[in-house]
Amino acid sequence: MSTSHFLSNGQTQPPVLPTERWLEAFPTGQWGDWAKVSAASRAGDVVWLSTGYPLWLDVVAQLLLAEPQRSVVVMSATPEQTEGLRAINAGAKGYCHLYAVPELLQEVARVVQQGGLWVGPELVERIVAATRDLLARSAAADQLPAPDLSALSAREAEVAQAVAAGKSNREVAEQLFISERTVKAHLGAVFEKMGVRDRLQLALRLSGRAATRPAPKPL
Repeated sequence: MSTSHFLSNGQTQPPVLPTERWLEAFPTGQWGDWAKVSAASRAGDVVWLSTGYPLWLDVVAQLLLAEPQRSVVVMSATPEQTEGLRAINAGAKGYCHLYAVPELLQEVARVVQQGGLWVGPELVERIVAATRDLLARSAAADQLPAPDLSALSAREAEVAQAVAAGKSNREVAEQLFISERTVKAHLGAVFEKMGVRDRLQLALRLSGRAATRPAPKPL
């Protein structure tokens, strides 16, 4: 079973320490300095790294060089898209808010442990927009088949298309007048039926052309 580790640094001002929400999300998680985390974390574990840590980009590379099978999640007190792209380009599997609620942190951990990528809806939309632009410039884009959503129910298709557009679960719930729990359930079914692991893969799958809306099926 994988373990979450928070890389701390008591020498900085202010000190880099796990938040109360992180400790609540991972009650069996471990935290400590470079030496402790490097020795304790193993393949399959998740290492959480704050952008307040000195030279955090270099640290991401060092962590992965020492153990390529680690998953690194970068946390920022003021997330922004350019910083998120830098984190992902450095090899991080996730980028999220330093003060995210425990439930969200747990979801991030589940996604990256399953081989997925967590970057948040805003960064997903930026990546997808860039992909759409590349496809539009390519002659090969005209030969791409429309995404097949025939295996999805009408509601699942609506959820898939909203998530692919970069909306959060809460925004999807408000748009479709359903609960966030229902959105999460539909999204899990969408991932399984579409053969994707995370929101980014779903967005990229649907980014080539507008999806063909399936005939309504029972929910």
